[in-house]
Order: sequence, then C-alpha cells, then structure tokens
Amino acid sequence: MPVAGVDVGSVAAKAVILDELTNNVLAHALVPTGWNPRQAGEDALDWACAQAGVDRPALTRVTGTGYGRIALPFADKTVTEITCHALGAVHLFPGTGVVLDIGGQDSKAIAVDADGSVQDFVMNDKCAAGTGRFLQVLSGILGMDVQALDEAAGRGKPADISSMCAVFAETEIVGLLAQGVSPEDVAAGVFRSLAKRMVSLSRRIACRGEYTFTGGLATLPAFARCLSSELGTTVNVANDPQNTGALGAALIAARLAKENS
Repeated sequence: MPVAGVDVGSVAAKAVILDELTNNVLAHALVPTGWNPRQAGEDALDWACAQAGVDRPALTRVTGTGYGRIALPFADKTVTEITCHALGAVHLFPGTGVVLDIGGQDSKAIAVDADGSVQDFVMNDKCAAGTGRFLQVLSGILGMDVQALDEAAGRGKPADISSMCAVFAETEIVGLLAQGVSPEDVAAGVFRSLAKRMVSLSRRIACRGEYTFTGGLATLPAFARCLSSELGTTVNVANDPQNTGALGAALIAARLAKENS
C-alpha cells in the first residue's frame, strides 16, 4: 500500500510516494512553492501520485513537513523538517552521523544516531548569509542562475569575502567586481564563505560518523566539493538531495501505517 511524505519549504514543495511494506520509492515530485504553500503541497502530491500511478484516496497515510506543513489539510500527521531530514538521510546513507541542510531561508546541522533519531541540532534562521538566499543575491548581481553560478565557482579562485552579513557582503561583492575581480573568483569566494559558515555551525554539535548534505544547495556539485574541502572530509549527497525531508516524512507515514494495520 502506498504512503506519502510532503515537504513544503520556502522555495520548493516536494512529495515522495513510498511502498508501505518495502519503503521503496515509487515516485517523487518537486514544484516551486510560490506564494501559496497549500497549493504547492497539493500540486507536488498530485504530481507524485500521477508519476506513481496511484490515486490519492489510495494513500494510507500522508505526513507533512517543512515550514508550510501547517497549511496541508490532507496530512494525517505533521512533523518538523529536522526530524524528517534526519530520518531521510540515515535511510539513504546508514553511516550518517551529521546532517547538513541548507535551505532557502535557513540552514541546520543535525546530529543523529544510527536509527535516524535526532540527538542535537543547531539552526541559522537569523542571517541570510548562511542560507540559499545569499546565492540568490549573488545570482542577481552577476546575472546568472544558480546552476551557472556553480559552474563559474568551479572555475574560479576564491576571492576573499570578509563580511558576515548578506547586506554588507553584497556591497563587498559589488566593490570586488568594480576592482576587476572576475565573476568566477567572486562566485568561488561566496561559495567558500557560505561553506565556512556551515562548518562553523556544525562545530556547535557533536560531530561523528559521516556527513550527509541535503537541501537545494546540495544539487550544486562545486558547492558540495567546497563544503567537503572546508570540512576536511567527503560529504554524502543523494541523487535527489532536495527530496530528503519528504522521504523522511514518507518513512514516518509508512511506520504509522504499519502500526495501525
């Protein structure tokens, strides 16, 4: 029997359909959140169901997560994204001890145990410089989309970005460009600055085991390499890292379905 997890974030809404008995992923979907998180959740779930060939009434359980989870009337249960990213990461990479999640509006470092339970976590939700929003600012300045930024950063030599605030960093970036620093070097510098902030965040929890990188920025290969370099170790990245939270939510839905069968 199929179950589903729906993760409505600030930038994108994700849905994963699982087989309740095997925990195999039947389908997944991702849509922009836009201004209506409820509709984005509905659309993501509808799309995932269509991909799986499943009618929504056939879903035995649906778990919602993400900042927009309170807007999902179809969810049987809602759970924080911290819990769901932890479960999803350990399911994908059983050796995971630390989950690093960088989303559009916040970033998190989560210490987990072998069964995916959260042991500790820290979050940056106060400063845009430690989130995907920082790259959106850079994207606007350089006139590149995020994928093009990643390619540019992969070619560049990191310029020094010293500002710890996204607003001041924007001024610093404009100044560097005016001095003739290449866009590639600026992009590489911003990537390194963001990676250093993430490493600093992770040092506030007990770090053991493997690192698993989730969220939208994990889709950027050059940034993942930069993060690995700053950590001094390889980070695990799933094929679809944005779906990790929705996968964790679906795993909770499967657990609930089994308990009530």
